[in-house]
Amino acid sequence: MPGNCEAVTRPAKGRCRSGTEAASVLSRGVVVLFAVAAGAAVANVYLSQPLLVTMGRDLAMSPALVGGVVTLTHVGYGLGLFFLVPLGDVADRRRLIVVQLLLLVAALSVVAVAPTAAVLLAGMAATGLLAVVTQTLVAFAASLAPPAERGRVVGLVTSGVVIGILLARTASGLMADLAGWRAVYLASASLTALLALVLYRVLPRRGAAPSTATLRYGQLLRSTLSLFARERLLRLRALFGLLVFAAFSTLWSSVALPLSEAPYFFSHSAIGALGLIGVAGALAATAAGRLNDRGLSRRTTGIALALLAVSWLPLAFTRSSLWALCVGVVLLDLAVQAVHVTNQTLIYALHPAAGSRLIGGYMVFYSIGSALGAIAATSLYTAAGWGAVCALGGAFSCAGLVLWACTRGVDEEGR
Repeated sequence: MPGNCEAVTRPAKGRCRSGTEAASVLSRGVVVLFAVAAGAAVANVYLSQPLLVTMGRDLAMSPALVGGVVTLTHVGYGLGLFFLVPLGDVADRRRLIVVQLLLLVAALSVVAVAPTAAVLLAGMAATGLLAVVTQTLVAFAASLAPPAERGRVVGLVTSGVVIGILLARTASGLMADLAGWRAVYLASASLTALLALVLYRVLPRRGAAPSTATLRYGQLLRSTLSLFARERLLRLRALFGLLVFAAFSTLWSSVALPLSEAPYFFSHSAIGALGLIGVAGALAATAAGRLNDRGLSRRTTGIALALLAVSWLPLAFTRSSLWALCVGVVLLDLAVQAVHVTNQTLIYALHPAAGSRLIGGYMVFYSIGSALGAIAATSLYTAAGWGAVCALGGAFSCAGLVLWACTRGVDEEGR
């Protein structure tokens, strides 16, 4: 069962630390710090979503170029996942996290003072590139957790990520109404700098595993690709990640557009507050982690994918009913986070010593899905309206459910 050290880390037998040793490093306070830092970092990827219309007007950007703000952020995130996150397997993760956060401060500052659309887009791409520090934090927390509690720890840290995403939309919308969209990025840069200082002082010093510490950078990247070639479970879970986050991005990259038009004409803060409805996603992250520790990963995935497909039915009535929108948002966020936590817990257990590469490689597919959903949804909304966007989201969701049904014979739990 996944709660057993040998079962969870079978490919890396002998590398498990005792629960007592891990617990001495990973206290509840440190887990909370991991969650807060991960949430604050990933929030930078989503700050722009309620602000797209205002950004476009301020810098005279076309609708297609406005969609590029979200797309380039996710493209940068995808590049960072492949080129930066694997470094966590060969470097001092504490130092790597602090350096990335300080560089993120610089990128956010560029966005805040951007005089042209080109500078803004470059700053957003750099922001996405460096925001992958979130995944280094997830891998670090997973490596410190006792195997029998790894799902719970990953779920708690992912809850912080979910809350960070939700607060990003709400806080950015409110702050933009009060002080303009540039103030949003100045505030985020200040918070990121503060977190870098706290993490430097609090995070434990923990080097890379001896078996990988001597790998050169090129070898490290090639080993990430070889993990995909060897591990069928990793490939399958990466495809699940791509599809569910394409659906997630389809909604959140475009929902501001109908809400800013008739009959609603919502302000930035009202659009941002919509994200708070999805707080259920944070609850799903914690629950999914515990279910995975009990060996119920496959069942959790199937139920979540079914909910994801169903969520687009009420979302299709967004223009006529805010209640329908709220129900759809809750279902979608619950489903996406449940699949995401299950994916991360399962793939980390394949090779704990390669945790950063596994999670980074998996998250590349997350980023591809997010970018695909963002550019497709914003373009489709302009051409065919909200109904077409919902059809797109439903198609991504149903594809994930079909993939799950077609792989029922795969021994996903490694038992």
